[in-house]
Amino acid sequence: MLAIVAIATAWSGYQAAKWDALSARQYALNASTMILSQEKITSSGQYRLYDVLSFNGWMFASTREDKHLMEFYERRFRPEFQAAFKDWIKLDPLHNPDAPAGPGLMPSFKDPIAEEATGLAEQAKGYFEQAVSARETGDQYVKVTVLLATVLLLTALSQRFSQLGPRVVVVSVAVVLLLFSAGLLVKLPRA
Repeated sequence: MLAIVAIATAWSGYQAAKWDALSARQYALNASTMILSQEKITSSGQYRLYDVLSFNGWMFASTREDKHLMEFYERRFRPEFQAAFKDWIKLDPLHNPDAPAGPGLMPSFKDPIAEEATGLAEQAKGYFEQAVSARETGDQYVKVTVLLATVLLLTALSQRFSQLGPRVVVVSVAVVLLLFSAGLLVKLPRA
C-alpha cells in the first residue's frame, strides 16, 4: 500500500507542476496578447485623431468655400475614412439635418485596426480563461497530493499502535482516503 501511495503522490505532484506550468504559459500569452491589443487601440486612436483633424480642416475649407483646400484635405483622407466620407457627402450633410454629424459616424466607416484590437482582446480573454482553468486543475492535483500525504502519515501512524483495534481504524481511514484520492486522480484531466 505504501508503494502505491508513494507513486500516486509523485504522479499527483508531477501533474500539479505540469498544470501550473500550463497556467503560467497561458497567463503569459494573455499578457502579451493584451499588450498587442492595447498597441492596436492606441494606433487606432491616433488614426482617428488624424481623421478628425483632417475632417475639421476640410470643414473649415468648406465653410470658406475654398475648393482647392477642400480637395487637398480629401486627397489626404485615409482610405477607410475616404469611403465613409463619400457616403456622407451623398447625404448632403450641410443641408440635411438627419445626416450623421461626420463620416466617422457612418455605417460604412470601418476601422480595421480597432477590429484587430478587439479580436486580440478576445483572444487574450480566452488565454486568461484557459489559465484560470489550468490553475484550478493544478490546485485539484495539489489537494490530491495532500490527501495522499495524509494517507502516508496515517499508515506510518498505524504502525505505532500495539493494539490491533486502533491500528485497524487508522488503516481503514487511510484506505478510505486512498480510494477517494484515487477516484479524484482518475477523474482529473492529465497535462
